[in-house]
Amino acid sequence: MLFILYLAIISSFSVEPLIAAENGSNNTTGSKQVVRIGVIVDLESEVGKMTQNYISMAISDFYAINANYHTRLALSVKNSPMDAVVAASAALELMKNEQVDAIIGPQWSTEAKFVINLGKTAQVPIISTSATSPSLSTTQNPFFIRTCQDDYSQIRPLTSIVQAFGWRQVILIYEDTEFGNGLIPYLTDSFQQIDTRIVYRSVISLSTSSKHELNIKVSKELDKIKEMETRVLVVHMNAYLGSQVFKLAKQQGMMSKGYVWIITDGLSTILNPIDKEATDSMEGVLGVRPYVPITKSLKELETKMKLSGLNLFGLWAYDTIWALAKAAELVSHDVNNSSSRQTSPNSRNRDRVGLKVSESGPRILKKIQRIRFKGLSGEFRLIRRQLQVEKYEIINKRRKTGERVIGYWTPKERRCGDQFKCSSFTDELKEKIIWPGNDYTKLDDVPPPPKGWVIPVSGKKLKIGVPLGSLSFEKFVNIQWDPLTLKATNISGFAYDIFSAALEKLPFQVPHEFFAYVNASRQNNGTYNDLLYQIKLKKFDMVVADTTITANRSSYVDFTLPYMEAGVSMVVRVKEDEETQNIWIFLKPLSWDLWLTIGVAFIYTGFVVWFLEHYSNVDFWGPPHQQLGTMLWFSFSTLIFAQNEKLKNKWSRFVLVIWLFVMLIFTQSYTASLASMLTVHKLRPEIIDINELRSNNYYIGYGKTSFVKQLLTRQLNFSESRLRPYTSPEEFHDAMSKGSKNGGIDAVIDEIPYVKLLLSKYCSKYKVVGPTYKTAGFGFAFPLGSTLVSEFSKAILNITQDPNKLKEMDRKYFEQDGTKCEESDSKFSSDNPSLSVHSFSGLFIITGMVSVSSCFIHLLKFYSNCSASSMNVILPESSLPSLHASGEFSPIYGNHLHQVEIEDRRC
Repeated sequence: MLFILYLAIISSFSVEPLIAAENGSNNTTGSKQVVRIGVIVDLESEVGKMTQNYISMAISDFYAINANYHTRLALSVKNSPMDAVVAASAALELMKNEQVDAIIGPQWSTEAKFVINLGKTAQVPIISTSATSPSLSTTQNPFFIRTCQDDYSQIRPLTSIVQAFGWRQVILIYEDTEFGNGLIPYLTDSFQQIDTRIVYRSVISLSTSSKHELNIKVSKELDKIKEMETRVLVVHMNAYLGSQVFKLAKQQGMMSKGYVWIITDGLSTILNPIDKEATDSMEGVLGVRPYVPITKSLKELETKMKLSGLNLFGLWAYDTIWALAKAAELVSHDVNNSSSRQTSPNSRNRDRVGLKVSESGPRILKKIQRIRFKGLSGEFRLIRRQLQVEKYEIINKRRKTGERVIGYWTPKERRCGDQFKCSSFTDELKEKIIWPGNDYTKLDDVPPPPKGWVIPVSGKKLKIGVPLGSLSFEKFVNIQWDPLTLKATNISGFAYDIFSAALEKLPFQVPHEFFAYVNASRQNNGTYNDLLYQIKLKKFDMVVADTTITANRSSYVDFTLPYMEAGVSMVVRVKEDEETQNIWIFLKPLSWDLWLTIGVAFIYTGFVVWFLEHYSNVDFWGPPHQQLGTMLWFSFSTLIFAQNEKLKNKWSRFVLVIWLFVMLIFTQSYTASLASMLTVHKLRPEIIDINELRSNNYYIGYGKTSFVKQLLTRQLNFSESRLRPYTSPEEFHDAMSKGSKNGGIDAVIDEIPYVKLLLSKYCSKYKVVGPTYKTAGFGFAFPLGSTLVSEFSKAILNITQDPNKLKEMDRKYFEQDGTKCEESDSKFSSDNPSLSVHSFSGLFIITGMVSVSSCFIHLLKFYSNCSASSMNVILPESSLPSLHASGEFSPIYGNHLHQVEIEDRRC
């Protein structure tokens, strides 16, 4: 509709007779050249009136200082009371009839959209000092200049406040205009980046015809917000609407303890309050606004205008006039006698609706972009025709002093990677804040910051859903309930005890009631997925049960931290180990590689002893086969310490001592292991691998309401026909006792807490085998985004970190018969009971090193005695062995009976 009206306005001007000739827009007054500037503001608003005053003061001040300038700005002010069509009409009149070279305004972002397009057509710069909506892009509109902030630039300081206090939920309250709607998409994205959720958007329309109707609409919105648990409210609206919101919020008790109000620049830039009642009702409100340095010039202006405060939009307008005056002077230096309009109605610079293209407009646009100076609002510097605002003040509204600047926001480094960690929000800064509902002056009275949420004031109790015993194992949740009201009359179980302990840890009271989850027939009403979905349907506010945290469920509920770690394991029957009936069991204590290693060690040790003794000990003399037999006999006889040969070499004795020590350890270890195998009754699991279940088509049991069924069918690829659901440890036991052939099962695959319950009763009959499939554990469920999640998670974390508290609860519900289960555990066979080489590798290394060292020392000594080529040794006749009947010569000694010449054949 606005676009149609816009075309109608243009058409109405296009049918008028065009001016045939002009003398130019830059008329001269005396020796001064006049540059016509249009101004479009809402003179019915306080901001519009202030802007006009600031502009007039700026022209007066500028030319009082720069009296020698050859140009003078001549203003033509048009009123546009927040109406886009009126603003477009005023802009057309200024461009066509008054032939202005630039336009300041319009005041509202909605109006600016239309006027910007007209400026582009006529090449007249549109300079806005108050249209802050991010939807108005200076890069996409070449003749649009914004000398105020872009609302997008305040998103980072706003987000940093919310992040600093750890608030995870906020409510947005904004006006339904171009100004209000333009910021919201960017603000939403920014909150998402810090994991803060916008739980509600309160959009207030300005289309109402009266103040009374507006107040009714605002009151209804505040009533909705008051019933919500979120207490962090971000307000983005103009000064008039914002003042109404805060006055009504004060009346409804929403400026009390627990609330957090944050305002954007739309309210915070009004440095001179327009409504004292609104200001008083805003005590404790936080706000951000561009930083304005307090200078001597600023104080002089405040005194001159007789103001108790300043308007930032007015300061931007003041600086804009100075920038325009400087730009106009620079243009006049370049063109001494210029005309801003073509004089011929048939000129090519005339567009199709009769607007003439400005000649001075592009020159002013070019010059103003290069202007740099210190203005009243700070440094005036345009980048891509946008005023740069890099530093923000964080203000805190006070009733007595109006407001207090409690800190500043600015990026620490331009190259900072995480934009939300570039600012500092210290504890000292937090302590300076007065929150709504608090009025204090002493530091000792500083209360902690609001947590950002409360239990809704509607008075409703937390409605907690609990599964029946047929849905849950009773040791986790056991409920007795009234069939008429469904309310719990008595409740117990491990999950309930954790919930009660968590309540004690919370810093506030949580009124609550338990309700049984049943259908119309007062029977179990489905699975855990169905129970949890009731939270999404808003039938329950919480579920307390043995609910497993899964990715699928997390799409419609939020879980606390797990109060019990979980996983999925397999339980199978055990049977007597048949290994004791094996005739070769005497070989079982040692592994085959160890048997082989010991045999090699025997031969090696015998060889070393023979090597060290055969030159000097006659017991090791004789033919080769006799020496070999002696070597082997000596080595193996050490097993029972029955060696008869006396050793004469001290190094061979050393080797023998070490070897006997090793053999002592071997024999003792072997005896102990074999005795254990023969005397202790051993049990073995019937199934050791999950693949056996699949290959043999065994039946598998699982918890009836557990997610394990999906795990077995979708991830482990078991046929659903081989799965059988059960609801208690007794049912599991009965089915396992029957086996698959008799209508039962051969294995249970379920979550570890349920497996613990089964083993606590039947630990001697079953055993956990195979891998454990990790899960997230058991947790309590809440609606998505509930702030109670973080509070309960902290409480659960405190409980789980207290080993005594948790052990006490665990013993209460899962305690086993200690003596019985310890005896059962000792009977379970390990998969590999044999001793291995690794168990004795240290002994092998020691005996090996001793043997090698002894041989090496012996050789060194032998070579040192080689100075004589031979020596005679007289041996007693009785010590010489008899010669063979053939009388052949021995390789060790000669054929003399009484004297043997021992020659060193190596010397």
